[in-house]
Amino acid sequence: MSNSAAGPAELVFTRVFEAPRELVFQCMTQPEHLTHFWGPAGTSAPVEHITVDPRPGGVFETVMINDADGSRYPHSGGLRRGRPPERLVWTEAHSGMTVTVNFTDLGGTRTGVEIRQVNVPEFARSPEAQAGFLTSLDRFAGYLATRSAGPNTRRTP
Repeated sequence: MSNSAAGPAELVFTRVFEAPRELVFQCMTQPEHLTHFWGPAGTSAPVEHITVDPRPGGVFETVMINDADGSRYPHSGGLRRGRPPERLVWTEAHSGMTVTVNFTDLGGTRTGVEIRQVNVPEFARSPEAQAGFLTSLDRFAGYLATRSAGPNTRRTP
């Protein structure tokens, strides 16, 4: 796993998952999977509050709920491009941030995922926000481990 600031308002996160690309893509685009890991540690995303249509012009909507106090954090974005199981691109309605997720088949049951965020709002560039985002990727790795044979993810330097 790595994360870096590629530009003043750009973040890039990479991770290698020990799961086939098709499964990784499905888990990132189907509400019945997203509900298990979407959001940082300490939040939940009830399946009834998740809508994903991965086609261009579709939507990506979730509501994360703070497990401690019940605070709600709605997220809404419009899908700009999708190329299953290779790429998703959406723009968040509230911030204008564009997120591009590339899924690379690394052979066997390994999938590389690169998440590139551009026009990232200042609050989301803080070390605390980035740490929270990384816990979401950890939760995703744990969920994938339950869905596929093989060990958990391997972090890349």
